[in-house]
Amino acid sequence: MNYTVHDTAIVDQGAQIGEGTRVWHWAHICAGAKIGEHCSFGQNVFVGNDVVIGNNVKVQNNVSVYDAVTIEDDVFCGPSMVFTNVYNPRSAVTRKDEYRHTLVKKGATIGANATIVCGVTIGQYAFIAAGAVINKDVKPYALMVGVPAKQIGWMSEYGERLNLPLIGNAHCICTATGDKYELLDGELTCHHH
Repeated sequence: MNYTVHDTAIVDQGAQIGEGTRVWHWAHICAGAKIGEHCSFGQNVFVGNDVVIGNNVKVQNNVSVYDAVTIEDDVFCGPSMVFTNVYNPRSAVTRKDEYRHTLVKKGATIGANATIVCGVTIGQYAFIAAGAVINKDVKPYALMVGVPAKQIGWMSEYGERLNLPLIGNAHCICTATGDKYELLDGELTCHHH
């Protein structure tokens, strides 16, 4: 076993876990989970069966990654943030065949206590502020805040706010990395330095 599991954690037989990944206190990884290398799962994390998680993903304390969620490389899931998989749950109605898929793209950050309503795609390097509720797709690099979340700006891959308008055409340089960001018709792209 080339990954670390705390004595109190449960990893069900069959779970695929990559090299260097760490599973901390009272976490539960289900049998069908596919997890990449160098990930970290904090205290009291749950990972379901129909879940795929890439490399270098950090899942902080008290997060449940339910079935039908896919998380790409380098994603940060803040403490107590919430994924869902049923859009209209009722205790008395079984809706397991109605799960809506959620995709979190490479490099995205989801802040503490944010809620991701199922069926959305969060674009690469998007930044979801603490407490935000995401109920529709999020553009790459978008900075999202509020309930329901609205885009208020753009974030660099490094995690700094970019001095760009929400719409139109513009460009700027990330002061931390020297990367050039180009806004064209409301879509942001990064040209690495």
